[in-house]
Amino acid sequence: MSVRKLLNNINREDKTVSGKIRKVIPKIEKLIGIIVVKMKMGGRLFYLGAGTSGRLGIIDASEIPPTFGVGPGKIIGLIAGGDRAIRKAVEHAEDDPKQAWEDLRKFKINERDVLIGIAASGRTPYVIGGVKEARKNKIVTGCITCNEGTELAAHVNYPIEVVVGPEFVTGSTRMKAGTAQKLVLNMISTTVMIQMGRVKGNKMVDMQLTNNKLIHRGALMIMDELKVNEKIARSLLKKFGSVRQAIDSQK
Repeated sequence: MSVRKLLNNINREDKTVSGKIRKVIPKIEKLIGIIVVKMKMGGRLFYLGAGTSGRLGIIDASEIPPTFGVGPGKIIGLIAGGDRAIRKAVEHAEDDPKQAWEDLRKFKINERDVLIGIAASGRTPYVIGGVKEARKNKIVTGCITCNEGTELAAHVNYPIEVVVGPEFVTGSTRMKAGTAQKLVLNMISTTVMIQMGRVKGNKMVDMQLTNNKLIHRGALMIMDELKVNEKIARSLLKKFGSVRQAIDSQK
């Protein structure tokens, strides 16, 4: 194929993903419901995966503190092979069904928490072993997979199966399957944070002001909400160090 044809065909396949996700929204809704209940009790959300799936969980988890202003321990992403596997594949790490539980135990996972296993194939031993042990310990479990009737789905309380079909490059699950997993993770974490009150309207009022871009964005939010000029908005932001607190101080 020409480069143009390759791109058009990949794009055509990618367009099918959102429709597949739409079919499982009721299942995503149920999983989010229990996560919110557990988090309001002080619980945490864990993502567990290997390879691309593990990296996607880590990406989503790492974005939560700066975006919503919650502590780094509220949503935790774990990958087979540990942190070094984020950048480079660790041979056979995903084949050990016992290691996941050992990794989870380091965080003292308990009945107030929720564990989501992520595996495009639905048959990754590391992930399956983790959710099986979690259920034995009365921990609520869910999964995101891209096949139907998988062993992973059979061992969780809340299975989400987004069946995206064959990949453009056969077996390359970083493509449509990876896209589907990322979209579902975004839906879960964003909706949970909104339900937990970490968003005002559609604004990230609790975001961490860690650089000039975010400070400017925060000032714009204050200007819009309070109908003040930029000078006043920046002054309030500097005084309170938080968009939410700056806005609330004037209400």
